[in-house]
Amino acid sequence: MRFALALASLIGLTQSLPVQAKDVELGPRPAWLVQQMADSPLKEKLHSCLGQPVKRTLFSISHRGAPLQFPEHTEEGYRAAALMGAGILECDVTFTSDKELVCRHSQNDLHTTTNILATDLAAKCTAGFTPAKGDDPASADCRTSDITLSEFKSLRGKMDGASKKAQTVADYLQGIAPWRTELYAQHGNLMSHKEAIALFKELGVKFTPELKAPEVDMPFEGFTQAEYAQKMIDDYKAAGIPPEDVYAQSFNLDDIRYWVENEPDFGKQAIFLEGRRDLDPMNPATFSPSMEELKAMGVNYIAPPLFALLTLEEGRIVPSAYAREARKAGLNLITWTLERSGPLSSGGGWYYQSISDAIDGDGRMLEVVDVLAKDVGVKGIFSDWAATTSFYASCMELQ
Repeated sequence: MRFALALASLIGLTQSLPVQAKDVELGPRPAWLVQQMADSPLKEKLHSCLGQPVKRTLFSISHRGAPLQFPEHTEEGYRAAALMGAGILECDVTFTSDKELVCRHSQNDLHTTTNILATDLAAKCTAGFTPAKGDDPASADCRTSDITLSEFKSLRGKMDGASKKAQTVADYLQGIAPWRTELYAQHGNLMSHKEAIALFKELGVKFTPELKAPEVDMPFEGFTQAEYAQKMIDDYKAAGIPPEDVYAQSFNLDDIRYWVENEPDFGKQAIFLEGRRDLDPMNPATFSPSMEELKAMGVNYIAPPLFALLTLEEGRIVPSAYAREARKAGLNLITWTLERSGPLSSGGGWYYQSISDAIDGDGRMLEVVDVLAKDVGVKGIFSDWAATTSFYASCMELQ
């Protein structure tokens, strides 16, 4: 009965039911991952925790909701992540044509993450659907800035994906990774930033909004980058959310510095997302600004992709030079993204590139988490399926 109520809340039948810590439900995946591990003291420890109560933890950060199985940045995905014990939920923040903030991974992803191309709003897209022809893939470009908040709310979220070989809109809207599922994709309720704040407050979790880089030129009809950064913070202030519950993020260092200087209560735990393309995580000489310089600017949290924090020494997964330098400078580390790579049988792909020689199956996933937690010392891990990080953190009694 308890499981039935939990499932009902996910698909919208009991939307008023708040998810409390005592209601955390992991499902079968953590146990399955433990079963894939080679015998080791870590496997024994994790196996001993199977079936034990799981507490909500800040170590477990929901990445875009629960996009392994739910449409990203939708109410259903957020509720699923909270049900799986995530202590922090993420709303990637961008804006509509009427300058209202909404949750979407990028300003120009509506054509792959919603049904816009199958609606009359397709006529408002920056570029409508073009079928594949010869070597040219099928394409479209639909942006939140193309439509109003009301129009945005009329759309339905879907699993992210598009078929580059499509000849029709219907075919284009498919193209979903085969290891994801559409079982829960019929109820993708899109959310404004303000609605997400209210939902996260109801769910009893903390907040990590990411200010997304605009695809339009700024200022946008008089809307400047600074006003955009301020508007995101203002939504939390208006909702009465304590600054210590908000971990604002951006890949743009200028955004972080703006918050540090103009909203210091929020800025002191703003997260600088690592996206410097000329940086070699194994070579500190390429770190510009250096870790010490970032700290001097007021940056206290930095978040690189997980491969930047890891390397191999004699076949063992160990902290990278990037990880060591960040810790030496006194920076708190958060990383991304677990459960986004699909099956790990062939090296794990982009997120595991620095340790691919040691990644030969899904049983390695919790080994990687263990190194990140114990040896690198990350404060939290973004995951597309929060049950995995929640299970590990609760078993290891992480905060």
